[in-house]
Amino acid sequence: MHRFFVSPKVLASHPVVLTGDQAFQIRRVLRLRLGESIILLDGQGYAHEAILIALSDTDARFQVLRRGSAEGEPRTFVTLYQAVLKGERFGWALQKGTEVGVSRFVPIVCERNVVDDLDAVEGKRERWTRIIQEAAEQSGRGKLPELAPAQLFQQAVSPGRAGDVLRLIPWEGERDSSLRSALAGCNFAAGARIELFVGPEGGFAEAEIDLARHYGVRPVSLGPRILRAETAGMVAAALILYEARDI
Repeated sequence: MHRFFVSPKVLASHPVVLTGDQAFQIRRVLRLRLGESIILLDGQGYAHEAILIALSDTDARFQVLRRGSAEGEPRTFVTLYQAVLKGERFGWALQKGTEVGVSRFVPIVCERNVVDDLDAVEGKRERWTRIIQEAAEQSGRGKLPELAPAQLFQQAVSPGRAGDVLRLIPWEGERDSSLRSALAGCNFAAGARIELFVGPEGGFAEAEIDLARHYGVRPVSLGPRILRAETAGMVAAALILYEARDI
């Protein structure tokens, strides 16, 4: 069944009215017919099954039949601090990270970034938000992953977070600590919170690794092969969620 994220305000209306790109997709792409059902997600953990009752050139109208808890969310909350990448690579990292199960994304700018202007990064927010939403709908997520404001690396690794959070930085220079060993003893059953820091195309500078260590971020190895910047976060998140039995 096709899934669409909508705001709780939209769901409060009777019937529920979808407009814009969502109405276009229903009418011209999916070609839904009257009486067919979809799932409307409020982004807060609830799924609403609804049937199409009216369709026009400007909107699609639905009657909600039932509401239940949305599935598809991992118990483990992974935040991916991903260095901004050039071209389409950052959008790809957001898309695949959403499919895997990342709960929060934070774009970061590092020393070796090709893209290093925070204002320019924020200018891409609307497009990136759309990529996350489409990936969440396609992959059966129950909530929309958050896209936080862009930060400099120094801000991202600085202390000040409440609660018990495991903070990891995959780095090709690490030889002693593997991701699996870093996860040993992690209480996944209680809903662990893990932060991952992934560098840009040129990797992290050693000074950045030293700063991360200073603030309690643990360097880990992802194995003997060096992964591309857009691949490392997805692989690390997938391995974490596998260890948590969320994959």
